[in-house]
Amino acid sequence: MGQDIKLTASDGFQLGAYRADPTATPKGALVVIQEIFGVNHHIRNVCDRLAAEGYVAIAPAIFDRVEPDFTSGYSPDEIAVARKFVANPDWPAMLRDTQAAIDAVKDVGAVGIIGFCLGGSIAYAAATKLTGLKAAVGYYGGAIVRFAEDKPTVPTQLHFGEKDTGIPLADVETIRAKRPDVEIFVYPGAQHGFGCDERASYDKPSSDLAWTRSLAFFAQHLR
Repeated sequence: MGQDIKLTASDGFQLGAYRADPTATPKGALVVIQEIFGVNHHIRNVCDRLAAEGYVAIAPAIFDRVEPDFTSGYSPDEIAVARKFVANPDWPAMLRDTQAAIDAVKDVGAVGIIGFCLGGSIAYAAATKLTGLKAAVGYYGGAIVRFAEDKPTVPTQLHFGEKDTGIPLADVETIRAKRPDVEIFVYPGAQHGFGCDERASYDKPSSDLAWTRSLAFFAQHLR
């Protein structure tokens, strides 16, 4: 359904991206921000699913500045390798590349953003710092608590797993206290990565509910 394309960021850097288009007139566009595993099979599948829902979906390869075309699966060894990308993340660069994706699809209508893991944190940061968005959704973003003083300029929805060992519930409550304007859901028994059906931590009931809530949120705000 989708195709690989190139984007150009504001500093002239060229990065790859995956874009999926709906078969009918788009409802709008959604920027999909990857986990630490690159624009892999899972992220492409998310784009394809969103295109089937009527949105243009685009996933920028935000690790291209470090390792072009990096993708990974979810074995313990692959996870260990992928963690190197978040040892010292260049947030401004990743946001520049995210802005390039927003700009690439703004001609189709209202633009939202959805991100997972690292991408969940970037989606939140994008909601506070970038232009051209109408709504943001973040799944299990571990750095959101560090950005919680920053107020989103667009409606924002966040999803967390109750049993996420990397994001304690205390962090979620900190975000909730600092950002009462943000819609936050916690999924009982769910672990980090519960929304990815290729991970051992996949939780189908929680994933399905979060997906339904995300689509309803975008339907409400991308008009």
